[in-house]
Amino acid sequence: MLSRNCLCNLRRAQRLTAVKLSESPFCGLSTEAHRVIHDRQQRCFVVRLGGGAGPEDSAVLKYSYRTDRHVQLLSTVVPESFRGKGVAAQLAKAALDFVAEEQLKATISCWYIKKYVKENPHHGYQAYIED
Repeated sequence: MLSRNCLCNLRRAQRLTAVKLSESPFCGLSTEAHRVIHDRQQRCFVVRLGGGAGPEDSAVLKYSYRTDRHVQLLSTVVPESFRGKGVAAQLAKAALDFVAEEQLKATISCWYIKKYVKENPHHGYQAYIED
């Protein structure tokens, strides 16, 4: 059974916006290289997962610009061995935070990002989403 202090810390850790997976003591990933990188040139968000730099070692969320102020969130791909560990959620959060911070509008093509927005109404992302 978790103490009240531990539960508060767990809830606080779940709300943190830090992009490093390894900073959370509750995360199953343990290398310090796990952070979301926004590659504006390639229009994607990337988490490097393995020791290599190949696509099989990375999780990627891709987007494109429809206009200067409107992006389309296209797809989220996470290697099978890292699924279910919060990597896709971290990518979705980073992309949606980018949309909000830049005051953009977004269309979502990716089923996972749609699910993330629906499951996290407290973040207020819905205000930036266009169907």
